[in-house]
Amino acid sequence: MEYIPTATGFIEPRELGRTLVHEHVFVLGEEYRLNYQQDWDEEEKVADARRQLSELHQLGIDTILDPTVLGLGRYVPRIQRIAEGLDLNIVLATGLYTYRDIPLQFHHQGPGLLFDVPEPLTELFIRDLTEGIADTGVRAAFLKCAIEEPGLTPGVERAMRAVGQASAQTGAPITVHTNPHTESGLVAQRVLAEEGVDLSKVIIGHSGDSTDLGYLTKLADAGSLLGMDRFGLDVLLPFEQRIDTIVALVERGYSEKITISHDASCFIDWFDPQARAQAAPKWNYRHISEDVIPTLKDRGVSESDLNTILVENPRRYFE
Repeated sequence: MEYIPTATGFIEPRELGRTLVHEHVFVLGEEYRLNYQQDWDEEEKVADARRQLSELHQLGIDTILDPTVLGLGRYVPRIQRIAEGLDLNIVLATGLYTYRDIPLQFHHQGPGLLFDVPEPLTELFIRDLTEGIADTGVRAAFLKCAIEEPGLTPGVERAMRAVGQASAQTGAPITVHTNPHTESGLVAQRVLAEEGVDLSKVIIGHSGDSTDLGYLTKLADAGSLLGMDRFGLDVLLPFEQRIDTIVALVERGYSEKITISHDASCFIDWFDPQARAQAAPKWNYRHISEDVIPTLKDRGVSESDLNTILVENPRRYFE
């Protein structure tokens, strides 16, 4: 991309700076919120998000990629309000997040279905990338799909192929939520390649939950970037093992295939906030700047390698 759309305008790839490639601002169910979340205070939530993101920028991060798409509560007007006046770039995505089924809005329409029309998901994704999301004027810059423990269900495959088709037609890069313990990243690579996707433009998300260097290097050797992107979720894999895996990959010459992030958010309605804070006290935007980068340096990862991971790899993802 010559220019990358953000929540507040367009930037050149070189302006991304230090980038965390997988951070949500809000993850929630809007329908649930409207009907049941009686304690919701919009102004308070927006102000708190601005505070957290301002703090992240002060810690040396210039850009976050926000892969919040259909199924995760994407609401761009709220993101625009949060982003206004911030020095941090927020880059938005389009796509569909599902582990099993297609939403009912698409269940009966599509190729070979009751209403036999071209894939509507592909059309929506391309519109978000080329014209803008809803009537906000904000364009998506990348695509998102998911494949979890249930595997390549018919709904997951349909969403993934629609994402692949949109990428092949527009050149937009992709992030895939995967479960490394089922090696679903390899399945995603196969399906996306069948749709004509350039695998060097694909981040295999949540690869950092694995210590299996054989699996990780196989993904990287096929061209994709590794999303070592759940720092702070020590309940899924301890901090030391996440660090060990990155150090081992760097030592094997895979710096150009590594991206890092937290997969954190300013607000998420999946968990009770107090229980979340108790179970994962480091799962926040500060952890990489305050803990991960210093530890990687102590373990011998050079400034050059860190610049490759944080700056050059995200830039090449879009270029």
